[in-house]
Amino acid sequence: MSARAPMVRVWDPLVRVFHWSLVAAFFGAWFLGEDGGALHQALGYTVLGLVAFRLVWGVVGSRHARFADFVPTPRRLAGYVRDMLARREARHLGHNPAGAVMILALITLLAATGFTGWLQTTDAFWGSELLEEVHGLLAHTTLVLVGLHVAGVVYSSLRHRENLVRAMVTGRKRPLGDAATARSPEAASAERHP
Repeated sequence: MSARAPMVRVWDPLVRVFHWSLVAAFFGAWFLGEDGGALHQALGYTVLGLVAFRLVWGVVGSRHARFADFVPTPRRLAGYVRDMLARREARHLGHNPAGAVMILALITLLAATGFTGWLQTTDAFWGSELLEEVHGLLAHTTLVLVGLHVAGVVYSSLRHRENLVRAMVTGRKRPLGDAATARSPEAASAERHP
């Protein structure tokens, strides 16, 4: 086998730009905190705009960007988690079921964080300490989920011998059934018949 396996396009440029822009905007807003003033708000609005874009792109975008391609049923998610715990989970070209649920959770929390931040700029909620606490709790919960997301990326990268961070930069991954990831006949069969 050659040292360089053929690659297939998975993540379109808009998904990749969305992903890294969201990372930059969220962490910028988080690091600035409430003392960031107008820049914190601008980054928060950027996050909201990116989330809105992703919701639209999840319906009309490229194959692996579409929610219909990766959002699992509860049964499929439970099966994947069982297989993962038994270390026999299939490799996925797009998002695996656990990663898909994490994406949905992150999008939801980011939207809620941005929305509560915006509410604090309105006359009705200006100076609301409760809303400020909810906003902060949502942001910190998002940060925890980001940590779990990164841990999942590291786990999947090691488990399936592929650099998922590089894939989110280049948009390309090895095709399913690649010999470099074959672990067992059961795993290879699961990859061919998800």
